[in-house]
Amino acid sequence: MAEIPQSGGGGGKGGKKRAKKMSTKIDMTPMVDLAFLLLTFFMLTTTFSKPTVMEINMPVKPKNEEEKSEIKASNAFTVLLSADNKIYYYDGLLSGDVKPELKESSYGADGIRKELLSRHTNPNLVVLIKPADDSNYKNMVDILDEMNITDQKKYALVDISKADNELIKSSGL
Repeated sequence: MAEIPQSGGGGGKGGKKRAKKMSTKIDMTPMVDLAFLLLTFFMLTTTFSKPTVMEINMPVKPKNEEEKSEIKASNAFTVLLSADNKIYYYDGLLSGDVKPELKESSYGADGIRKELLSRHTNPNLVVLIKPADDSNYKNMVDILDEMNITDQKKYALVDISKADNELIKSSGL
């Protein structure tokens, strides 16, 4: 509140009486209280944005070797992530003497997404994602996004084998 001190007006010796200038003092306590009330109100009434997170379910480790399930080559689709933002794929599994036809693709809608959507008719399809040692983390996130966009039910991140690395080197793509 404002306080105005009350005192007599003039000086001592007669003559013209002047009005003495009064100093005003403003009490800021209610203003500070109001600021803290508003701050508390806005903090309690705001809603925080929830971060968008992709949910990944990790498989349970089998207790013995017999519980491991093998994938049929006809149900497998292998994606190889390589250096310099390159992505390769082939149908089936890499086995022994048979070398599959390796194809290069891109991360765009006309690239790997188109290939994944064309194989969507197989309900037992398992996509094996094999990032190379020199591939980017961004590329792995991009391919996981593509799995989410194309609504792939079964996919797995697998360590790349020496045979897969040699297949990339020998392909010349």
